[in-house]
Amino acid sequence: MVSSFKKALESGKFVVTSEVAPPKGTNLEKMVHHIELLKDKVDAINITDHQSSVMRFPSLGGALLIKEMGGEPILQMTCRDRNRLALQADLLFASSRGIHNVLCLTGDSVLLGDHKEAKSVFDLDSSQLLAAIRRLERGKDLAGNDLDGGISFCAGAIVTPEANPLEPQLIKFEKKIEAGTEFIQTQAVYDLDRFKQFMDYARQFPAKILAGIILLTSAPMARFMNKNVAGVNVPQEPIDEMASAPKGRAIEKGIEIAGRMIMRIQEERMCDGVHIMAIGREELVPDIMAAARLV
Repeated sequence: MVSSFKKALESGKFVVTSEVAPPKGTNLEKMVHHIELLKDKVDAINITDHQSSVMRFPSLGGALLIKEMGGEPILQMTCRDRNRLALQADLLFASSRGIHNVLCLTGDSVLLGDHKEAKSVFDLDSSQLLAAIRRLERGKDLAGNDLDGGISFCAGAIVTPEANPLEPQLIKFEKKIEAGTEFIQTQAVYDLDRFKQFMDYARQFPAKILAGIILLTSAPMARFMNKNVAGVNVPQEPIDEMASAPKGRAIEKGIEIAGRMIMRIQEERMCDGVHIMAIGREELVPDIMAAARLV
């Protein structure tokens, strides 16, 4: 079955995705609220998988909830927590329940999370997981055994176009292309001139590219990401804009900046769409889309 997200990617339209984070617990009210806000506004919704190695409600459960609510889920799968048996089993289950989009991630170190004593698995990496999906689609598991009933996924991965140095990222990017990725959702981009340089390279490959847009909520947040988040480079100009915002109006300025970036990406046809991340403030995604004149 071809997912509606894949159809959107193939249509040539400017594709918009966003994401929601599952709760730490079983109270799903906030997640349900965010899904309801987004499901008719974006082409697909990512559901994160123990983001930053913090234990949460499972990505697979969240993807099923999006599906039940009439949205189009993108199941995030990290290789950190499961070996190849569990990864393949989850893919079979997801496909059987009508989930046909997956984003393959290697996963953050457990040292970043809240269970530092946990043992990482990393039996596969993201490129190998992509290859495993394509093998399952051909009717074989990773041990070469025949499947009774097949799967079909629109499978994607990530890349960090503002990494310094960039060359290791380009090598990983090509490996993911060779493994069969159909779309790329990038890590956060803020320097659009640098992003255009990356796209000059990426355009030679068939995968659709969605630029990652993370909402800035304050100047200190921007400075923190520059110092602590590998591959993120917030230029000084938007930092100064955030710092000069009137008291209590910083988030409005962040929405304005995100909207302006998205408009430029679309107007200059830099890539195939955007992936909007308003980490912890998912209710603001419609406001970002409005600022970008997407709704």
